[in-house]
Amino acid sequence: MATWVQELQFPHIDIPITIDHVTPVMPAGPIPAGAGDCLYLSNLDDVVGARVFTPTLYFYRSNNLSSTQRKLVVKILHDALASVLVPYYPFSGRLRETQNGKLEVFFGPKQGALMVEAHSEMAITDLGGLSVPNPAWSPLIYRFPDEEAYKVVDMPLVIAQVTSFSCGGFSLGLRLCHCLCDGLGAMQFVGAWAATARAGALVTSPVPCWDREFFRPRDPPLVKYPHLEFMRMDDGSSLTSTLWQVKPVQKCYRVNREFQVQIKQLAQPDDQHHSCTTFDAMAAHIWRSWVKALNVTPLDYKLRLTFSVNARQKLRNPPLKDGFYGNVVCLACATSTVSQLVGGKLSATSRSVREARVGVSEDYVRSVIDYVEVDRPSRLEFAGKLTITQWTRFSMYESADFGWGQPVYAGPIDLTPTPQVCILLPDGDSPPGGSMVVCICLPESATSKFRELLSRMDTGDEAPEVE
Repeated sequence: MATWVQELQFPHIDIPITIDHVTPVMPAGPIPAGAGDCLYLSNLDDVVGARVFTPTLYFYRSNNLSSTQRKLVVKILHDALASVLVPYYPFSGRLRETQNGKLEVFFGPKQGALMVEAHSEMAITDLGGLSVPNPAWSPLIYRFPDEEAYKVVDMPLVIAQVTSFSCGGFSLGLRLCHCLCDGLGAMQFVGAWAATARAGALVTSPVPCWDREFFRPRDPPLVKYPHLEFMRMDDGSSLTSTLWQVKPVQKCYRVNREFQVQIKQLAQPDDQHHSCTTFDAMAAHIWRSWVKALNVTPLDYKLRLTFSVNARQKLRNPPLKDGFYGNVVCLACATSTVSQLVGGKLSATSRSVREARVGVSEDYVRSVIDYVEVDRPSRLEFAGKLTITQWTRFSMYESADFGWGQPVYAGPIDLTPTPQVCILLPDGDSPPGGSMVVCICLPESATSKFRELLSRMDTGDEAPEVE
């Protein structure tokens, strides 16, 4: 069983870098927007959880680059990005708030994306393993010296840092504003950028589609669901204080396919009418293991598990156009008291996750849009919540071949600023559909217990522990 769930280590290192150039990247040709123009963002783009930059990092070793290519990496990436910013021209604008606090994209002079060129005296091999996110990689993602957390207004919407290492390899640290794209949209944008770099000429397949008016609210708005994912709740449990009062540590675990299959079998509902997916089962198992490891109290406190659901295939009347790269995700929300979660059956928890997932219908999406229109949430709600984000279906490696092969690592770096988020990543060392990597934050004192619980196969029916 020990090989089914393997804790992955990453080194705690310092990466000294020198920033050589910071250059704006303007669209390489005319775009259908001039100074003073603005673009509508939907309420799915503008919900408070999307007002962030999503940082991702890609490592490329030197063995796929000739000496000439190494010298041209920054130019190739710069020129390809400039070309892609023509059809993806909204990424060259900026965000601003309108009178009601809603965001829009506007265009002015001297905007564009941002390209940062840096170098390090270290070699990529000095960084240790490149299989899991490592907070020590933070210097490879550019942030302005005086940048505020969660600041998206008046910021470049694409920030790319290319860091060259002494061995000839390099990293691409990328920050895309979540307001313009969800995960699949980001893969579409990066894929177009990479394909353009490989071809030396603009490649866009599919042709990008903005069309955010597709998600305009109804008039009058019609909120048909309680939307527990946004609800303000009294922070009456020990969960949030346990995580935020001490600096949590980031832990990563490789979970092989066999273990996932067995957890899925254990999590099937007793009635067998509706089978759960691997995600339903693993989300339930991770949620329960996390709450048990944190020894959350009181036992009657209601907890929330939220997770993103891609709603593209739910939209039929009418369907979305091909190439749409905006936010089409909704937060599903499963709830459980502490005692039900840690003492109940795994099948009951997985059923709750499944019901929340399938509940994201076309009607639900429209209700979310109207809810945000009526009661625009102004802050993230953390009370009693774990959020699981699934990146296992993103083509992170395949989409990021800029002409030098797929990266040896593609993914996030640091979860600790948002310690109530768990990310499920594809394992770069296994074929698609194989192992996954679970990244989660815990107090140091709870890490051993969590690892034990995550590795354990049981269906539940045990009394909750009170220490």
